[in-house]
Amino acid sequence: MKVRTILVSQPEPKMENSPYSRLIEKEKVKVDFRPFIHVEGVEAKSVRQQKIDLNNHTAIILTSRNSVDHFFRIAEEMRFKVPDTMKYFCQSEAVAYYLQKYVVYRKRKIYVGKRNFSELVPLFKKYKDEKFLLPSSDTLKQIIPDTLNELGIDWKRGVFYKTVISDLSDLRDVYYDVLVFFSPSGIESLLKNFPDFEQNDTRIAVFGNSTVNAATDARLRIDIKAPTPETPSMTMALQKYITLANKK
Repeated sequence: MKVRTILVSQPEPKMENSPYSRLIEKEKVKVDFRPFIHVEGVEAKSVRQQKIDLNNHTAIILTSRNSVDHFFRIAEEMRFKVPDTMKYFCQSEAVAYYLQKYVVYRKRKIYVGKRNFSELVPLFKKYKDEKFLLPSSDTLKQIIPDTLNELGIDWKRGVFYKTVISDLSDLRDVYYDVLVFFSPSGIESLLKNFPDFEQNDTRIAVFGNSTVNAATDARLRIDIKAPTPETPSMTMALQKYITLANKK
């Protein structure tokens, strides 16, 4: 079965020359983007009910752009002036760079990991006397609380935003050769929107072990998987599969 159409369950990349653009040009395929999930902020009232007082924290742990946006949104709603002395521990350079939307980078104490949360551990150990706040979604990778608890530091989690399943009813009669998923929530959204979904000839592409597990639990056939040593990115995995499928 040749591949002509692909639906990626994420927002369209903002960068002009994205890997998907190169894939479209090279393989002459149609790629659509549609978020299967989206984020909604919780109200300041909900944060207060979690017994969180922003005045009690000296450091913020930021794992994503969403955590940055919603921390500063809640701070504004609570009329909390974030002090210049606040320390920011960012999971990646991308998150740290995004932080510049809210603070003057050079004048703040910002500590950055490379990519994985565990790479922040040496920094947490160095600043173990801080009082950490982790603004997060209602879904959180277990490695994060496990890591922080193991370190024995003073930290508190606050649910500042929630992951919500998007309405995909307009796609009911639209068919794609490949559906691409990056999280278990994407798989959940597919099944909630289309409980009678039958895979048939639709190819399923998944990124990451947790997404693989969710697809397997849902009894979906996985045709394309990333990352692998040979295809570390989803676009590389798609490229390899399409090249083989479209030659037949």
